[in-house]
Amino acid sequence: MNDSGQSPGSSANSKRKDARRNQQTLLDAAAAVFVTSGVEAPVRDIAARAGVGIGTIYRHFPTRADLVIAVFRHQVDACAEAGPALLTSSPTPHAALGRWVDLFVDFLVTKHGLAAAMQGESTGFESLHAYFLERLVPACAQLLDAAAASGEIRSDLDAYQLMRGIGNLCIGAESDPRYDARRLVAVLVAGLRQPN
Repeated sequence: MNDSGQSPGSSANSKRKDARRNQQTLLDAAAAVFVTSGVEAPVRDIAARAGVGIGTIYRHFPTRADLVIAVFRHQVDACAEAGPALLTSSPTPHAALGRWVDLFVDFLVTKHGLAAAMQGESTGFESLHAYFLERLVPACAQLLDAAAASGEIRSDLDAYQLMRGIGNLCIGAESDPRYDARRLVAVLVAGLRQPN
């Protein structure tokens, strides 16, 4: 123990927790700014939204590519972790699947400019697609399996196929105000229902 009554490691642990919390705040702020302004949004806008100085962002993310990669991974993780939570909180597995698909569509439709940014110089972008599949396909499969086991949906569709179909329905949705990808995806999810 030190004079403050804390063990020496507890101060370091609280600093690490604060740093993680600050990083999460920055990622949430960057994601929100990217949704409205794209990945080329000024860093000052992200800093203002997070309530920090620009230097804080560069301390955590030295380059824009680092920030974009971190936001992408953060959003993929949030979507993946939502699957099991929705299964326990939704009235049925099909309802959980529908809610998860809504989150997945939001993720796909609101990643303005990410594809263009992924053509950049950073090699970190190369592993993002694999990370996306590694985290999200199992989450979707768990929801599909639960809904099929409950008899709510057909059992002959796999997660990758469903996600690919949803992704195709979302292409261009962010740039065409007349096109509502969410509505078409809802029709797709409704079509998974087991015929009576």
